[in-house]
Formats: sequence, structure tokens, C-alpha cells
Amino acid sequence: MESNTTRKDHISEQIIKKNPNTVGIYRLTMKANSDNFRHSSIQGIMKRIKGKGIEVVVYEPTMDEDNFYNSKVIRDIEEFKNTCDVIVSNRISEDLLDVQDKVYSRDIYNRD
Repeated sequence: MESNTTRKDHISEQIIKKNPNTVGIYRLTMKANSDNFRHSSIQGIMKRIKGKGIEVVVYEPTMDEDNFYNSKVIRDIEEFKNTCDVIVSNRISEDLLDVQDKVYSRDIYNRD
């Protein structure tokens, strides 16, 4: 749908404007308690960011693979937070409260 493409373009542009070297994707799932990362919308955003030559890494502790669409999977939250200049999070998480200045999220109400 055109609106989905527009939304992904907008989010990607907002992240790219921050001029990061490394962007971290905090969890691939769209909803809490979900394990469906294969059809996640974040893939389109990752593609746009990587297309600008920006490294993208993923924090997904439940994933067995070491890469997700040619992006390194990091399972240690501290390593992830230290690696990233910007962290994209679908929802606000207590894991990221100490690096809130790095977090890009549209979850302004702290809910799913």
C-alpha cells in the first residue's frame, strides 16, 4: 500500500537525518510477545537505511541465526547499546531507558 511505503520512507529519512554510522534495530517483532520477524515492516526501513551506506545491526536475543538480511544479530543488550548511534524501537522498553537519547520510536504513549 502507498501509505505503508510513505511511512517507511518518512521513518527512514528521520533516522538518516541523525547522521549515524550504525543503526540498531531493537527487536524485529511488531507486537509484544510475538516471534514473527520474517514479515516485519522494519525490513523495508532497514533496506532504506542500508541503501545510504549506514551499517544496521539487530538486537534479537531469541534468534538463532547470526545475521538477518545481511545485518549482524547481537544477542547481548549492552553490546548492542554500545554499538549503536541510533536505536530504532517499535515500542519503548525498560532495556533502553539508559540510552533514551539514542532511541527513535513512534511509541509516544508507551504502549503496543
